[in-house]
Amino acid sequence: MKAIDLSGFSEKFAADDDPWRTYSDRDEAAKRAAILHALGPGPLGRVLELGSGNGSNSRAIAPRARRLDATDGTAEGTRLTAQAIAPWPRGQASELALPGRFRRAHYDAIVIAELLYYLPPGAMRQVAADVARTLRSGGRLILAHHGIDYYDFAQHAAGIQQRFLDLTGACWSVRTVRRRSRWHVLSARRSG
Repeated sequence: MKAIDLSGFSEKFAADDDPWRTYSDRDEAAKRAAILHALGPGPLGRVLELGSGNGSNSRAIAPRARRLDATDGTAEGTRLTAQAIAPWPRGQASELALPGRFRRAHYDAIVIAELLYYLPPGAMRQVAADVARTLRSGGRLILAHHGIDYYDFAQHAAGIQQRFLDLTGACWSVRTVRRRSRWHVLSARRSG
């Protein structure tokens, strides 16, 4: 595997606003529905989305959140996310290369979809620590990732979500929201 970096993601978004067909693919729609189911109907408090990409998930989350901080590591992804959530003034898109400082000190929910295996192990360790520090007790962490490897991952996909939860050092009540042959969505509620 040769990991894609932020410049590679920038090039993808510069060439195509939807390189993975997240707006039009039925499987992507099913994954997004599972993410929304995991979050609940709302209204949600402060929600952080890491790796928002083109904003396809952000656009679905924004109407349920009192405040959505959607972040992407590229200027192109941030621009696309800002366009996607423009109708919701309580949603904000910002550029954040990970690991990096989150906008707020505390969140009620954090969504991480299709991101963890692109992070080198050290970066993932730091993001896990940051999530553990900022997600309030009782808050929900939603993880949605493939279970199979792709050529541009920095880490193997198998077990990535559990490895991330373990790295947080926090106690979690975990449930599978939806599992398909290629991906699965977990909801982890922080306890203690």
